[in-house]
Amino acid sequence: MNIFQTHQGFARTFKENKLTLGLTFPMDQVADYRMPMAIAEQIKLAKQAEDAGFAALYVRDSPLFDPNFGDAGVKHDPFQLLAYVSAHTSKIALGTASVVTTLRHPLHLAKSAASLDDLSNQRLLLGVATGDRPIEFPAFKVNRDQRDELFRESVDVMKTIWKESFPTIQSERVGLEAGDVIPKPPLSNIPILGTGYSGQTIEWLAENTDGWMFYAQEANRQKELIKLWRQATTEFKPFIQPLTIHLSEKPNASPRPIPIKVGFTSGHQFLIDYLYALQDIGVNHVVLAIRNEDRPITEVIQELQEFVVPHFSAHSNLRIRK
Repeated sequence: MNIFQTHQGFARTFKENKLTLGLTFPMDQVADYRMPMAIAEQIKLAKQAEDAGFAALYVRDSPLFDPNFGDAGVKHDPFQLLAYVSAHTSKIALGTASVVTTLRHPLHLAKSAASLDDLSNQRLLLGVATGDRPIEFPAFKVNRDQRDELFRESVDVMKTIWKESFPTIQSERVGLEAGDVIPKPPLSNIPILGTGYSGQTIEWLAENTDGWMFYAQEANRQKELIKLWRQATTEFKPFIQPLTIHLSEKPNASPRPIPIKVGFTSGHQFLIDYLYALQDIGVNHVVLAIRNEDRPITEVIQELQEFVVPHFSAHSNLRIRK
């Protein structure tokens, strides 16, 4: 049995042969990061998502704001934001999608992750990545050409720190000869979700991570990728993908692509069918990014709660077919 079946965040979110739903967080409806929704309103949305049966909330990591990148990212540090959310929720999993391992010292990262997992009662899903904003690497004086190696180092160091007491570690950024990092996770580990390839092979990711977050793509290509992932893993390790949606007020509205983003505008009927199709090809979890600027976000979540989430709820193992 996968050791994380007793981890509250992992067990709520990932079920073999079944799809569950997560949401990106914060759930702002404006593109301008200088005009965010008040945190009190965001917490209300987090509680609404938890009660609705969504499995998890995911926060991105944006170390620097780059006005030329085309995406402001997230205003707050992911660990601090998720710690605040954890204090106002009790069950919903809290994910990073994804922490930029190349720009954070592995010992700091190990302590931050272990602290959040402890404070949230084992709800952290630690998505990890190499980073994709070119201005960040020189700003942090990190050699971008080493990001694949630094990614591997971070994963190795964290796993060692969480498992062993007073380990000796010598690596590119770590020279640990004395002292220890606490707290230690109760399971001596925390679920690590790789993002994309992160410069690694599928075989390395299958051996060293606990799930794979991959970008949305054409269904047949995704199906083949999932097949390769299943062949490389020896136990259940979930496959996760994002999906950008704009939910129409018309339940039977046909789908239309969303410009730039990988996703679509549609009614909830098509969305349900689409999610079942993803479940059928082996996707275990979909992270929804809601892009409704024409409807109150609470109304959109309510509609998803009433019509969509029951098919893919974290509360139940039932598989509902219309």
